[in-house]
Amino acid sequence: MDQGIEFQQNLTTGAVGVLLVRAPSNRMVHLQPLVPVILDALRALRPGQLHRIGG
Repeated sequence: MDQGIEFQQNLTTGAVGVLLVRAPSNRMVHLQPLVPVILDALRALRPGQLHRIGG
């Protein structure tokens, strides 16, 4: 869970898309409710995009 990756790296110039998932922890209890949103976002993610999910 790298909380600073979007500020440390230029993620929009790469050949891959980056999905940034924000949750209280990386425990399944916190991630499981986000799974439907994550799956939708992955389908739409394109190279060079940075997409944020969660709060």
